[in-house]
Amino acid sequence: MARDDLYVAVPSSFRCPISLDVMKSPVSLCTGVTYDRASIQRWLDSGNNTCPATMQVLESKDLVPNRNLQRLIQIWLDSVARRQLDADSVRNSAAVPSQNQVKLLVKHLDINCFSSLTKIICFARESEENREFLAKMDGFFSKVLDFMRNAESGIKIVEQVVKILDLMLTKISDKKPLLETNCLSTILLVLQRGNSDSQIEAVRLLESIAVDGESKLKIGQKEGLVAELVKSLRKENPRLIETSLSFFIAITMPKRIKTVVIQYRIIPELKYLLSQPNTTTSITEKALELLEELSTCKEGRVEIWHDSVLLGRIAETVLKVSSNATEHAVAILWSGCYLFRDRKAQEAVASSNGMTKLLLLMQSNCSPAVRQMSGDLVKVLGVNYKLGLSNYDTKTTHIMRC
Repeated sequence: MARDDLYVAVPSSFRCPISLDVMKSPVSLCTGVTYDRASIQRWLDSGNNTCPATMQVLESKDLVPNRNLQRLIQIWLDSVARRQLDADSVRNSAAVPSQNQVKLLVKHLDINCFSSLTKIICFARESEENREFLAKMDGFFSKVLDFMRNAESGIKIVEQVVKILDLMLTKISDKKPLLETNCLSTILLVLQRGNSDSQIEAVRLLESIAVDGESKLKIGQKEGLVAELVKSLRKENPRLIETSLSFFIAITMPKRIKTVVIQYRIIPELKYLLSQPNTTTSITEKALELLEELSTCKEGRVEIWHDSVLLGRIAETVLKVSSNATEHAVAILWSGCYLFRDRKAQEAVASSNGMTKLLLLMQSNCSPAVRQMSGDLVKVLGVNYKLGLSNYDTKTTHIMRC
C-alpha cells in the first residue's frame, strides 16, 4: 500500500481501528465494530474482554467475517492496482518493465491479465537474468499455470501463457503439473486454434515435458493430441513441421507410443513430406529419422516395407540430401532388406535403382557403419538380382522349347 496515496485516499472504513492499516480479513465483534482479524485476535489473546473502539464489555468473543466489507475493499484494491499499472504503462510504454514493476504485475496478474502477461513476456525475453528472476519469484509459475488449468481462459490469454512457459523451459524444475489433464487440454486448444508461433511453442512445451516413459504415455493417450500433431505435418509452416517431427522423434522410443502414432496415420504424412520437391533438408532428415524409429516395431515395419512408393522415396534420398539423411535412409533399407529379408522391400529397392546408389555409396567417404550396411544390402540385392535373371532365363528357355 506504499503508493496508494498517489491515486486515492484510503476510505476510513477500510482501515482497522487498531492497526490503522487497510484490513486484509475484516471481522466484526458483537458490538458491530469491524477490525482486521489479526489485530483483534492479538487484542483478545492478551486477555482483554472489551471492544477496543467502544470499550464495551463483550458478551461474546466470536469473530464474524464481514464479507460485504471485504468485497468492497477488494474492489478498491483492484481499482488502485489497475490505475498504478496503467500509469506505469504510460510512463514506460516503450521500455522493458523493471523488476519491481514485474513483481506488481505478477501480484495482480488477474487484473488486465493480457496486458500484464505481454509485459512479463517482454521482461523475460530481455535477458537470462530476467528469466532467472521470474523463476525464483514465489508463486510465479503457480499463477501462470492457473491460466492453463482454467477452462475459461481465452485463446489469447493461453497463447501468452504458453509463450512465457516456452521462454522459461530451462527454468521449470517441476514440469509434472503441465501433464495435468486441464493443462494438456489447453495445449491442445492452442494447437487447434492458436497462431503458428503459438503452435510451435506449444509443441516445444510438450517435448520438454516428455521426459520419461510415463509422461510420454500420458501425452500419447490424451484424446485428440496426437491426431492434431499429425495434422500439423501438412501445414505450410516449415518451422512447425520441423518442431512437430522433433517432438515425435522424442516421444516414440516406447513401443506403445509407436503403435499409437502409427494408428494416427503418421507414416503416410512422412511419405507425403518426402515426396514434396520443396521439402527442406532438415525436414527430410527428421522424417527419415522418425521412419527409422518407427521401423523398429512390427506395425511400422509392415507399413513401411510394403509401400513400394515410400521405399522408393527413401532410396532416392541416398546421396542426394545430406550425410545424415543418407544414414537414416540406409538404416531403414538395411533393416527391411537385409536384417528381416522382406521380399517386398527388396523388390521395391531393386526396382528404384537402389543397387546403383548403394555401389556408389560404398565408394564414397561415408561412415564405416553406413559402408557396412551398404555392403550387406548389395549382397542381398545382388543375390536376388541373379536369382531373378536365372528365373527369367529358365522361363525363356521353356517358352522357346514350346
